Amino acid sequence: MWWGGRGQSFNVTPQKEEPEMGLSGPKSVQGSGMPEPRSHQLGSCLASGCLPVNGLSRVQLLRPGSLLKFIPEEILIHGQDFRLLRVGFEAGGLEPQAFQSETKDGMSFLLQVTMAIVQARAQNSQAQQYAGITLSKAGQSSGSRKPPIPLLETSEDWEIERKKQGARGWRVSTVNERFDVATSLPRYFWVPNRTLDSEVRRAFGHFHQSRGPRLSWHHPGGSDLLRCGGFYTASDPNKDDIRVVESMFQAGHSDIVLVDTMDELPSLADVQLAHLRLRALCLPDSSVAEDKWLSALDGTRWLDYVRSCLRKASDISVLVTSRVRSVVLQERGDRDFNGLLSSLVQLLSAPEARTLLGFQSLVQREWVAAGHPFLTRLGGTGASEEAPVFLLFLDCVWQLLQQSPAEFEFSEFFLLALHDSVRVPDTLTFLRDTPWERGKQSGQFNTYTQVYTAGYSQPPAGNSVNPQLSVWDWDLRYSKEQILQFHNLGYDPEHCPDSWLPRQQPSFMVPGPPSSVWLFSRGALTPLNQLCPWRDSPSLLAVSSRWLPRPAISSESLADQEWGLPSHWGACPLPPGLLLPGYLGPQIRLWRRCYLRGRPEVQMGLSAPTISGLQAELAHLQELLRKWTPRISPEDHSKKRNPNTIMSQSR
Repeated sequence: MWWGGRGQSFNVTPQKEEPEMGLSGPKSVQGSGMPEPRSHQLGSCLASGCLPVNGLSRVQLLRPGSLLKFIPEEILIHGQDFRLLRVGFEAGGLEPQAFQSETKDGMSFLLQVTMAIVQARAQNSQAQQYAGITLSKAGQSSGSRKPPIPLLETSEDWEIERKKQGARGWRVSTVNERFDVATSLPRYFWVPNRTLDSEVRRAFGHFHQSRGPRLSWHHPGGSDLLRCGGFYTASDPNKDDIRVVESMFQAGHSDIVLVDTMDELPSLADVQLAHLRLRALCLPDSSVAEDKWLSALDGTRWLDYVRSCLRKASDISVLVTSRVRSVVLQERGDRDFNGLLSSLVQLLSAPEARTLLGFQSLVQREWVAAGHPFLTRLGGTGASEEAPVFLLFLDCVWQLLQQSPAEFEFSEFFLLALHDSVRVPDTLTFLRDTPWERGKQSGQFNTYTQVYTAGYSQPPAGNSVNPQLSVWDWDLRYSKEQILQFHNLGYDPEHCPDSWLPRQQPSFMVPGPPSSVWLFSRGALTPLNQLCPWRDSPSLLAVSSRWLPRPAISSESLADQEWGLPSHWGACPLPPGLLLPGYLGPQIRLWRRCYLRGRPEVQMGLSAPTISGLQAELAHLQELLRKWTPRISPEDHSKKRNPNTIMSQSR
């Protein structure tokens, strides 16, 4: 079994209340606000290297090699995803032998603990087991299941999505059907109508990891959002190849904007360090004093990175919606922040992406099918390139949800479920780095002769996952009542796609000047003399996409600049359906329901999703109010309400 990322040390204080999850059936995980699916309670939470165990009056912190001095009745597991899982044992508790550091057959420490929990669970319930993990009855059906959303594994899926977006100038390319162009790319993607597959193959060879320009999203007003990898500077393209690359960038538009994706955004190492600091700060045993906690939170830089991503996505959404143009996101690897920015731009610009099905389709297309290396970024391979970019994206989405709740059909609890599902050990969605690995594991193209690219790890061995399932099969891990909580009750149906703009409305945007090429960097547009670095300038082969002098960082947002640009740009009102997020100061908040789940005392007052939960929170707040309110006599109370007394005291 695969249990997530690397471990960390935890501590715990004695707990006297009842366990939140007994082995006779799941209750709620501390601070989550909703019941947790058992299918990944153990999978993602048992990633730590030590476990605190409780007896009636004793607490012990266990590490590999430790000797248990009593029979525990409860285990508290602080997971890497910020959750606190409480496991209670009936019938005298868990046997101490489960925590011996080694057994005769060499079973690991965590595997022993896991098996002990599973065995105790089997003794107290008749629930069926799947790969050592309990699934709901929905997963018992045999045969193939129709996925709730298109998984974009066939050319038909891509064609349906193309027509849905109204991208008439684009077609589905099959040049990578055998993964002989790039194993990190999907088998199918969108290219301009007039570009032949043979030209696509040659053009893609001049980009890093052969990830050339392709359509990410077509705006109803006519603009196109593209994404690609960095220019492969060691290549030597001929004039025909350069012409094809430029035509793919242009995509039929006279106005082209090349976006330097990583400009003003954190590096992968920065994201990883910020996440580690945030996780350490949010643990129950954090040594940071309460009066310095906010300063320590600011020192993690996590919220700063959320702010940077939202600002950049806001600027790009203005570029896409303000006029008809081709906007190209360029990142060296094209597998991390390109997906983050492309997804945020669509959320800000397209009401359809804010629906429950639309958002799932967005993640499937821009992250899963596009080849985001989930397994590596979440620490599943042990490589040094760990960085939770996808979790950073989910935090950005939560910020948008808090700022404009009526615009989103899904709720915070859906985001929590998706956040916790990145380490679900029973589907391939987030457990592979490339579509090639995912497809090979599922046996989707066993008849093909695969061309494998050096530098990519072989798919992990093992059969602990079901290749026919996806993370979007929520009914396998959640009950109907839980899935109902995925829907935002405050969603305004008038924001649905049917009430949005008609497709291809020519009067919505103002065409740009002919043959204009721009570089968007540091919040400002700079004219480019040429689009590709190779053309007529061999000395530029060793230079990145920033080959022109960069402007000073603009203090204004691009929205302020765009609406006030010179007259030749064309003035237009704020497009309907466009969200401009707030990213200044307190507008960016900590996702407490996610990151502080291991500290139940902080969760009170976060608006429980059920009536019983609200009643429990109300009772708790009333009890605190009684404790904090000083006892005063009725005479003193009447004096406080007497305005004359108040006036005399003020003098």
